[in-house]
Amino acid sequence: MSATTPLPSLSEDARQAMAHVDGRRLIGMQRALASFGGRADGGVAREALTAAEREARRWLIQQVTGQRYSWHIDAAANLFLRRAGTDDSLPPVMTGSHIDTQPVGGWLDGAYGVIAGLEALLALDSAGIQTQHPIELAVWTNEEGSRFSPGAMGSSAFVEPASLAAFLDSADVDGVRFESERDATSAALPEAGEVPLARPLKAYVEAHIEQGPILEASGLKLGVVTGIQGVRWFEITVRGSSAHAGTAPLDSRRDALMTAATTVARIGEMAALLEDPALRLTVGRFDVAQGAINTVAERATFTIDLRHPDETTLSECESRIREIVSQGAGSCVAEVRCLMQRAPTVFANEVVSIVEAAVFASGEPYCRIVSGAFHDAMHLADHCPSAMLFVPSHGGVSHNAAEDTDEADLIEGARVLAGVLVELSR
Repeated sequence: MSATTPLPSLSEDARQAMAHVDGRRLIGMQRALASFGGRADGGVAREALTAAEREARRWLIQQVTGQRYSWHIDAAANLFLRRAGTDDSLPPVMTGSHIDTQPVGGWLDGAYGVIAGLEALLALDSAGIQTQHPIELAVWTNEEGSRFSPGAMGSSAFVEPASLAAFLDSADVDGVRFESERDATSAALPEAGEVPLARPLKAYVEAHIEQGPILEASGLKLGVVTGIQGVRWFEITVRGSSAHAGTAPLDSRRDALMTAATTVARIGEMAALLEDPALRLTVGRFDVAQGAINTVAERATFTIDLRHPDETTLSECESRIREIVSQGAGSCVAEVRCLMQRAPTVFANEVVSIVEAAVFASGEPYCRIVSGAFHDAMHLADHCPSAMLFVPSHGGVSHNAAEDTDEADLIEGARVLAGVLVELSR
């Protein structure tokens, strides 16, 4: 695919870095990392700050030696590998992702971004390349949010240090606090020196599997990610009146569940009629009280996850949802509560263009793409110029033991990442 605007030229050092990526080493490290929390079905169970994740962090530290490298950790237990630059006083270029998983995840997900970043640094070593800016590899804490809530604790605390205080009391299902596990993880990594949150960065770029079907379905090998779609979460509560299922006439009921079900159907019809391929609308939870087979429901609550890369579209859809809820309440009472909203993330053109230049130099078919899922890069984009790179996912499957990507695509993504890091750190 040809670019619509001229792409920056790729330096010879960047091309050399791409050529020195060792595919066998990359896949070997990726498989080795997957063994920490690995399952017989190919899945990985390595939730944030568990013993398995701490062991994986220790393994990562053991993979890198040499005077130009040093390991560091911050107050959110984010782990960093620093490759010194010729002017080490300059802000670093950063890459990375996360190694924590859902209760059962796949062998790639964010772990690919960490291993691809590590291989990129090793490729620079193999090519004998020195960069003016230091380069850092980040292992962000608790991106998934499956053990501790909310997700992306590490990257969001890095960008907004004041948010860390609210995370410390977060506890898992066994009552174990984030703060205690953070402290245990830091203690298990004595080699890592302490660094502050919110350090200046020149740029951030994150490699990741797509976790969706677009690249594979289009026969494309790489995705230049230009942003992350915005999201709004809503909780809609319909209140009626409980009644006996056998004695209350249909025309006199205030049935919260039937009203809520009709409302969900109308919201779904509204979304379908828009015929917008970028729109995502999901009803993910539906709770009913009293919840008895022979009682008319007095209350029904459901959630909506609304996503789109355009803020205006999000606002228009929210208005339509609120209108449908108010008009469809009938004899019941309905209310809409916004649980969370985040505007679409637009990545910095100066970084996106360098990613696209390296992708173009690879010779592989690609497209520009907007991420449907959240990533640590969403938060880093509030701190420094940022972008992402996608490789395909088989069937779009992720957060699943069946998650997979062709090894050749993983290698190509690491090659591109190596070139990008060289260009950004010159």
